[in-house]
Amino acid sequence: MKLEDIKKICVIGAGNMGHQISVCCALAGYKVSCTDLSQDMLDKAETFAKTYLPERVTKGKLSQVQADEALGKLSFTQNFEEAAGNADYVIEAAVEKIDIKRKLFADLDRITPPHAILATNSSFIVSSQVADATKRPGKVCNMHFFNPALVMKLVEVVQGAHTSAETAQVTMDLTAKLGKTGILLKKEIYGFLVNRILNAINTEALYLADMGIAAPEEIDLAVTNALGHPMGPFRLMDLTGIDLAYYSTMERYQNTGDIANKPSPLLVEKFTKGEYGIKAKKGFYTYD
Repeated sequence: MKLEDIKKICVIGAGNMGHQISVCCALAGYKVSCTDLSQDMLDKAETFAKTYLPERVTKGKLSQVQADEALGKLSFTQNFEEAAGNADYVIEAAVEKIDIKRKLFADLDRITPPHAILATNSSFIVSSQVADATKRPGKVCNMHFFNPALVMKLVEVVQGAHTSAETAQVTMDLTAKLGKTGILLKKEIYGFLVNRILNAINTEALYLADMGIAAPEEIDLAVTNALGHPMGPFRLMDLTGIDLAYYSTMERYQNTGDIANKPSPLLVEKFTKGEYGIKAKKGFYTYD
């Protein structure tokens, strides 16, 4: 399979990542079908596309023709088989729970054409954990976008031992076609590159807050003003989702059994209260 063979892309999940990946693919000229179990999420995703694209025209970033063409290539549906049935490339952007992902990949293997590549946008779960749920492990890989996907340039492509060289190359080529900068990891490792570095920062920041050394706001100020980061770790967790941080940490703890990998008490408290960050209008900060 080559890049030229990709005509239709299916995105699984209409959440923060899924709907932006869908728009990104449509802007690159692909026919895109975004599917989700929740009609409410699909409606919000469609509203986002119909708002975002005209705004880009107003700002002079897109022509009216480009915006209209992209919108015309987008569809949003609860019908999973309709969305994935004739897809050439699938990007799964569902919740970070391994049992849900394994079922999704088994269903995708059954529904999609044999040539289709099945990629997961997971930020922590390596594709070998879902590849054996399919009969095409060579066509399974990680294609990890960063939030917000329409803005962030980097995409991590992870080539597990099961992933064919062809799949890795096509995914890197697709990344470039989408206007992104791709990096290829030739081995699987938990957290990939960026999140391993970020996780080390977040773990220490949460430890300092848990110990009462400093408040989250003060830690963010230290990181932005002394280290030059554009955003502190707590503000960033609010942006990407405290639920995501909790799930990924729990996933690692369950896999390793190492008490050092248990979620921070502060993180658990926020998750339990449903204070997931910006999308819940409250996390480490409060949002109007």
